[in-house]
Amino acid sequence: MKQLIEIQSPTERAYLIGAPRKGSAEVAHVDEHLEELERLADTAGAHVIGRTIQRIDAPSPNFYLGQGKVEELKETLAAAGATLVLFDEGLTPVQGVKLEKHLGVRVMDRTEVILDIFATRARSHEAKLQVELAQLEYLLPRLTRMWTHLSRIRGGIGLRGPGETQLETDRRVIRRKISVLKKRLKDVAHHRANVRQGRRDVPSAALIGYTNAGKSSLLKALSGADVFVEDRLFATLDTLIREVDVGEGYRFRVIDTVGFIRKLPAHLVASFRATLEEAEDADLLLHVIDASHAMWEEQVEVVEREMRNAERGTRNDGAEIERKRVIYVFNKADLLPDAEVFLASVRERFPHAVLASTVPHSAFRVPHWGGVDDLRRALRTSAQALRPIAEIRVPVGEGKLLAALHREAEVLEQRQKNGVVTVRARIEAKLLGKLRRDGVEVVLG
Repeated sequence: MKQLIEIQSPTERAYLIGAPRKGSAEVAHVDEHLEELERLADTAGAHVIGRTIQRIDAPSPNFYLGQGKVEELKETLAAAGATLVLFDEGLTPVQGVKLEKHLGVRVMDRTEVILDIFATRARSHEAKLQVELAQLEYLLPRLTRMWTHLSRIRGGIGLRGPGETQLETDRRVIRRKISVLKKRLKDVAHHRANVRQGRRDVPSAALIGYTNAGKSSLLKALSGADVFVEDRLFATLDTLIREVDVGEGYRFRVIDTVGFIRKLPAHLVASFRATLEEAEDADLLLHVIDASHAMWEEQVEVVEREMRNAERGTRNDGAEIERKRVIYVFNKADLLPDAEVFLASVRERFPHAVLASTVPHSAFRVPHWGGVDDLRRALRTSAQALRPIAEIRVPVGEGKLLAALHREAEVLEQRQKNGVVTVRARIEAKLLGKLRRDGVEVVLG
């Protein structure tokens, strides 16, 4: 019997480079930032063999780094047997070309690594469209880097060399493809909007947060559903929606969205706009934070900044964006040395903060804390505020109004007496306010 031989592609041996500007805030955290880049490299399938840091006054237009550092780096890479160099900073097309030529190995910046991870992690048709769009928008200004093998072919007066002709052809093809992808994603956004209109019976909460903060783990713990979880950056890209019972007859639709990261490419955020609209349309945001991370405050700022940018990108009519209620969920609290002291300190800044963990209560130093009980309780309180139970008294002849109540509210009980129909229903606060403005008799409770 013949034995099949399994051939595996060799693992990339990656060397990391951090080059923060002198005097910038990043200088103090460059080691932590390279740790994150190493985790990105691991997620992409590379093995990190070394790193170097050079604080610069300003990026060199040719190599980003200084000439002397590049010469030193070339010797280091050869001795270590590196096959790939990863920059924590963004490189221009010119810098990328010249570095690869001089160092003799492939060079990628942080954006390229993130795009590569997204390409391998995308599962749904929508996620694949989003990633392809982001890749093409990143590739378009860098096409010349891929055509260096034709650089010696020159055209005469009034003629173009075949390399340049092919380059222009490729640019036209890519621009056309980008246009098609944007149209398809618009169709996706339109479809999502239609789907959301049919879900109004249950309030919704969107999980947002830094990548690997534990959003998918929390969704799994809340819903009990089978959700893919992995301790890696960008483990999941696809939007997941699960209904969660939060107690006392209230339910919440919880939506897991793509995670954010420092220096996330702007065109990548734009590509995932259809997904982020789920967060925009949600009644409530659950900002999940890794409480055990040393730089959780910086991560909070990154997420909030990217959410503001995403909101501005989706609203081009100049209208003011409605501010949603945000519950800050400090996850992985079982890893804290003293959860009670930590919660007391963060509540000075986040009054409605809750602790959460996906491990059993016994892992906590404070025995009565743990799990997702506090989060479930916070969701229940929010559901009661978003959809209070009310009695609406409607004249029996108001058939349209009664039909609207049955369509847009959760009717719990209905009775008729003396020409008046009393409907007891769980109803959205917005709709309740509209009924009152229209003169309809409403009694809470």
